[in-house]
Amino acid sequence: MGELILIRHGQTEWSLSGRHAGRTDVPLTDAGEAAARALAPRLARRPLVAVFSSPLNRAMRTAELAGLSGVRPDPDLVEWDYGGYEGLTAAQIRETRPGWDLWRDGVIPGGTGHPGERLEQVAARTDAVLDRIRPLLSEGDVAVVAHGHLARVLTVRWLGLNPSASRLLGHPHPGTLSFLATEDGQPLISAWNVP
Repeated sequence: MGELILIRHGQTEWSLSGRHAGRTDVPLTDAGEAAARALAPRLARRPLVAVFSSPLNRAMRTAELAGLSGVRPDPDLVEWDYGGYEGLTAAQIRETRPGWDLWRDGVIPGGTGHPGERLEQVAARTDAVLDRIRPLLSEGDVAVVAHGHLARVLTVRWLGLNPSASRLLGHPHPGTLSFLATEDGQPLISAWNVP
């Protein structure tokens, strides 16, 4: 049984400043591109049978720089739609909503192109991705290039947990790898946030 390799896209100006970048397609910084390139040697040693990526440029560019080929864009891997919180930091949101927590309180609707999404909707998308990936793991490793919050939701769904358990995982840093596997038929996290 192969491993599911989660790759967080490289750093962007928004990830650096803590701004919520859901559907806004923010480019990689120079440091983000360097981190993506640094992943290539480690990924080259893995027997990848499939590679899926968020269709957003920051993820597709990370896949390219990491040396991944045959990348299949998957719209279900797009980051959480933050609605009216798109582009804001958590501190800015808490100025108007004291104590706000994304996992508990969710987002508010935004303008055109940013209607917002509930946690359950994000989980439904990650469940669909996992349904497509699980059969492929019998042939080898599968890589997924995606985003921070989406990766956390996908991971807890891999573990069979409620989507709200995503808050228990540390945010994957830009340009890092995480590994999901099974042991004795049970899903587990074999590594998290590996540079």
